[in-house]
Amino acid sequence: MKKWLYIIAPAIMLAVFTFFYFSQAKELEIREAERQAQIEKDRQADEARRAAIEEKARLDAAKRAAEREAEAAAKEAERVAKWEAEGKEIQEATDAYNAEADKYAKEIAALEIQLDTLRKTKEALNAEVLAMAKRVEQARIDKRTAELEIQRKTELMVKRAEASTLAQMPVTTTTNSRR
Repeated sequence: MKKWLYIIAPAIMLAVFTFFYFSQAKELEIREAERQAQIEKDRQADEARRAAIEEKARLDAAKRAAEREAEAAAKEAERVAKWEAEGKEIQEATDAYNAEADKYAKEIAALEIQLDTLRKTKEALNAEVLAMAKRVEQARIDKRTAELEIQRKTELMVKRAEASTLAQMPVTTTTNSRR
């Protein structure tokens, strides 16, 4: 009998378990169905909320994109206008500086011509001064030569005169009258 106890006790427990299991299983299915319905309802509500949020975000993004595009277009227009204004200022300054450079180039050309003329005049004057200095030195040399020649001739004449008998003084004898 003891062997039967080993089989009967678990069989009774299995029958009690099965009874409670099936009664709870029906309840569990009902609760699971309610939970699934609630989850589906929450999912649909969440999807509707998300769709509303996405639509609002899409509209907001489109609005911001339009504002950014308008702002970018305004900035681009301002940048282009500024670029053109600066380009115009630069062109005007370039034209003015080119005109001034042309004026100065003409002045430089005229001054170079004048400088070349003055250099040629200076060279001519320097040549003339050198020629005059040469003549002056030659005249000094000629004068000195002439003076030396005069001195030589004068000395020669003095020597001839001294050697000449006519130019000599007569020798006089002096007598003493007192004696």
